[in-house]
Amino acid sequence: MTDRRTWRLLLPPVVRRLPADLAAVIGFVVLTVGAVFIPGVNESILRVIIGLPFVLFLPGYAFVAALFPESGEASDEQHAATQTATAETIERDTGGGIDTLERIALSFGTSIAIVPLIGLILNFTPWGIRTLPIVLSVGGFTSIAAIIASSRRQRIPEADRFHVPYTRWIGASKRELLEPDSRADGALNIILVVSLLLAVGSVGFAVGVPKKGESFSELYLLTESEDGDLVADGYPTEFTRGESKQLYVGIGNHEHEAVNYTIVTELQRVQIQNNSTQVVERQGVRRFQTQLQDNETWHRKHNVTPQLTGERLRLTYLMYKGQPPANPTVNNSYRETHLWVNVSASGTVSSNATSST
Repeated sequence: MTDRRTWRLLLPPVVRRLPADLAAVIGFVVLTVGAVFIPGVNESILRVIIGLPFVLFLPGYAFVAALFPESGEASDEQHAATQTATAETIERDTGGGIDTLERIALSFGTSIAIVPLIGLILNFTPWGIRTLPIVLSVGGFTSIAAIIASSRRQRIPEADRFHVPYTRWIGASKRELLEPDSRADGALNIILVVSLLLAVGSVGFAVGVPKKGESFSELYLLTESEDGDLVADGYPTEFTRGESKQLYVGIGNHEHEAVNYTIVTELQRVQIQNNSTQVVERQGVRRFQTQLQDNETWHRKHNVTPQLTGERLRLTYLMYKGQPPANPTVNNSYRETHLWVNVSASGTVSSNATSST
């Protein structure tokens, strides 16, 4: 016992008082923070492997440990005694404790309830639902709950405290795997171990090499509201030749790779013949080029200064991957959006304008 506790003397007093399972919980929180924010590690599969129990198990485990510091099952010594006792049974009032199986089940269930609740609260804060606030909030909640659980355990008799029965589990596992009662049990144990390894490997492969979803890019137009927010509303439709009005063009990259984009902006006079739209006159307005990483967005404010005049002119935005062709059209573009606008030669504007994107 002395050798077993010697190494603990090297730890700070606060850490020494933590039960082993709660100390492991706090250590795992620190490990998760490192896996999420350390460059290189945060882009590896290690982030996912560590992050799953951090979200799905640890918050609930610490919370349940704080609610139920008592043990709901016999200790290792009592368990050993029951193996040899023939005329008596060992019974102990656990003061409302729960057994290990119930504790594990509640840990998963409460984690599924706690983490979304934390996200809901963050949604109404200036920090929002982002990686840094989520990790710090969940990690902080888990650590505080573990400290409270440790404090509550220390207030009850040591014999009644919950502890993880590592010794019993390891001994039972060794007996089942290395000392089977029969050849059939040994074969079943081998099949069980192989099946478990295959299941873990399959889950790891599915997490580490996820199937890519649909690939697409977004092209959209925005305007600036009176509050300074960018909104998809209130587009200008009435112009005067030579006078400028502002618009924002935006791109969202969901192609699962970096993409070079080019946007060609034209003001076009069109006519419809035989259910086909033909461009009879055009004015080049602007060209934009940018490179976006996967899941990155881009906005650009620009002025539209029309020189063509007329009603129902089409202000067209054509998006291309890479360089556009010599004759950009709606048909050869990757994405397209437009506004229908009226342009007057003087300050008089038409009253029947419409817009479309």
